[in-house]
Amino acid sequence: MSQEILPLFPLHAVLVPGGTLEARIFEPRYLDMVGRCMRRGGGFGVVMIRHGSEVGEVPEVVEVGCEARIVDWGRTPDGLLSLRVEGARRFRVLESDVEADRLLVAQVCWLEEPPVTELSPRHLGLVGILQQLLRERGGEEGAPRFHDASWVSWRLSELLPLSLEQRQALLSMPGPSERLAWLESVLSEMGR
Repeated sequence: MSQEILPLFPLHAVLVPGGTLEARIFEPRYLDMVGRCMRRGGGFGVVMIRHGSEVGEVPEVVEVGCEARIVDWGRTPDGLLSLRVEGARRFRVLESDVEADRLLVAQVCWLEEPPVTELSPRHLGLVGILQQLLRERGGEEGAPRFHDASWVSWRLSELLPLSLEQRQALLSMPGPSERLAWLESVLSEMGR
């Protein structure tokens, strides 16, 4: 497992691989972080806040997060930096530290994602639900990969009306078969 030092952006949100997230940046520590990421072409880690706030003191965060890659940026009418990021690799926080500017940084190990796994016939019903969700959203950027179990599980994780804790549980699961089985049970409880 490769390890790396990664700046963290704690949020009351969960980013999943291939998912997108919009953020408004105004704190100096995060403006500096974004500037460094843009200069170096790297990403930062989005981690869900366990206890605390997005603003001010450094909050307590969960240990599994997702690397965010900046795909678009601009200024809001009130002058704040707006970002659109896309989720890339998942990671586990091994150790964390707070820098002088109160930016949370962590030594992370990247979590392996299995190679493309064909969707099992027993999960084909989930594809119909995903297709409906994508139609409601206005489509999918890029070609849909309904045959890929990981892609289907991540898109459902992103689009279904799940709690933050449920999304975080999905992000922490080791592979697509576990995520899809769990999603089937949740959808059954929802009556879908």
